Amino acid sequence: MRRIIFIFLLMLSCALSFAQTTKNTKKPTEQTITLNNLKNSTYEVMKKYNLKGLSVAVFENYQIIWTNQWGIKASDSDEKIDPNTAFSTASISKPITAIVCAILEEKGLINLDDPIQKYLKRWKLPESNFTKNTPVTWKQLLSHTAGTSQGGFEDYYTGDSIPTIVESLQGKLLPRSKKPIEFLFKPGTNWEYSGGGYVIVQCALEDYFQKPLAQIVKEILLDPLQLQNSTMIQPNENGFLTNVAKVHNNKGQIIRTGIPITPQVAPSGLWSTPTDLALIAIEMQKALLGKGNKIISQAVAKKVTDIVTLNGARGWSYGWQRSIGFGNLEWFSHDGSNTGTGGELLATMENGNGIAVLANGDKPNRLPVMAYLEKEIITKLHWSKSIHSTSSKQIPSNLKEAIKGYYTEILYGYDRLGTSQIVEENSILFLNSPVLKENYDSEKNEMHYIGNNSFKIDNYPNIIQFNLDKNQLESITILRPGYTDKKLELPLDEIKTTQSQLIEIFSENNFQTSLSKFQKLKLKYPEYNFEENLNNLGYQFLNKKQTAISVQIFTLNCSEYPQSANAYDSLGEIYEAMGKLDLAKQNYQKSLDLNPKNENAKEMISKIDTILKSK
Repeated sequence: MRRIIFIFLLMLSCALSFAQTTKNTKKPTEQTITLNNLKNSTYEVMKKYNLKGLSVAVFENYQIIWTNQWGIKASDSDEKIDPNTAFSTASISKPITAIVCAILEEKGLINLDDPIQKYLKRWKLPESNFTKNTPVTWKQLLSHTAGTSQGGFEDYYTGDSIPTIVESLQGKLLPRSKKPIEFLFKPGTNWEYSGGGYVIVQCALEDYFQKPLAQIVKEILLDPLQLQNSTMIQPNENGFLTNVAKVHNNKGQIIRTGIPITPQVAPSGLWSTPTDLALIAIEMQKALLGKGNKIISQAVAKKVTDIVTLNGARGWSYGWQRSIGFGNLEWFSHDGSNTGTGGELLATMENGNGIAVLANGDKPNRLPVMAYLEKEIITKLHWSKSIHSTSSKQIPSNLKEAIKGYYTEILYGYDRLGTSQIVEENSILFLNSPVLKENYDSEKNEMHYIGNNSFKIDNYPNIIQFNLDKNQLESITILRPGYTDKKLELPLDEIKTTQSQLIEIFSENNFQTSLSKFQKLKLKYPEYNFEENLNNLGYQFLNKKQTAISVQIFTLNCSEYPQSANAYDSLGEIYEAMGKLDLAKQNYQKSLDLNPKNENAKEMISKIDTILKSK
């Protein structure tokens, strides 16, 4: 009898246990099922671009709804990336530093409107005519409006001579910038991305509180949020994380030890996971909402996301970028990019949605994969609102004719990415932007006319106003809805540059007509060196698979600049891609004659000789 009772109780216990397990097992939501469908396709994109590892966290309605990891921590190991694997986040460190500064101010420990010089002990700001009568504040340094130089820094590895932050500010032991930090303009009058400005902030915090910044960030933010997989402690210091992803070059090879050391921790020293970054963003979003936040107050969240300037990336706050417009929503964000590693943290200002993604590959490997994944997530989860066409007004014909054509990259100001173009199709104006193409894979973006010579553009947060004088364009004004005091005027010579005119000439005419117009452009700008522009233009046509005109432009560049080793090297490269090895070798040899140190030309000539001998 006792045995029967025992068996019955055992069966009951098992049944209850099973019932409890079943009750606590969450059914996959529609969102997670949708996102799970991205696992295989993302892996295929990773293989295409030879990206070793990737990790993502997606949050919606103020909670994490999906995480996933692909690939391995290092190319010399089969160890897979897991949810707790930390990556070097690079410049995502900046908004974290800004949040900590704002919390310290709220506690009454510092004042971000103060001249930062008051807090510095080990080092003093360099003398400059720009700052002679203008004190440099914390806020200006945090928003990149202080005018400081030293845009970014290279990583170090075990065995390197690693600078202190004072030496870094002095320009010592810096492979990328050997100059001491300096001021480039009067603080508060312009914008210049400056990692060095954040090093000044780091120096001030450590001097004033007499402790390392890594400890300050841990005490103020990381520990209160219970983030166990994030740190600003560096690999050469005690307490560094053990579960980390190593960095890789564009060939997928580990860079040196694979674990970079970053003494400039305020601008680029944070190691973290997508989950931890997502939890920081969610706390920020709850604070902006004023509900459910525990560590970051609403005042702090609003302060660090408030737009300071529309210079630079056309929207910047204290540490956070306010420049993207995915789905016509308002976002706060920051990307990070060190050699062989990087990622992005995107979060909406309302509704608690966002993405944190980190990868252990170089730019050519990770950026296309990240762009694919982010676009798919945002599209599949329907994070968007439409710009109602019904509210759009008819565009005046004189305005259409005045603004059609080629521009510098006017939306974000990234000149290096090429030109924008306004075209008309079926009485509708579209803006073709290289940045929107890169981020949204959108060839053309409709321009919605809202009156007063102004337009809203899909996936762009600002308004563009075209200023005419007697039906001729004279400038563009960038404005931000909700910010009456924030606008940026771009004069004609900044938006219609020599580069944009050159691209328009060769894009809109046959080659013979283009040559004639090019000669007139040279007469208009006799001091201008077109070599780099022609070279870049040749590659643009090559990327579009317009090989014939690409060859013509590279040949023109060699004719215009016969002493340019780079021009002949590029022409050799395109002939090699076309399989015309004799012509490729001739141009590589000419490049080598002009520059005997051209290792690429030497390597390619040797490669071509081997191929020709084998035939």
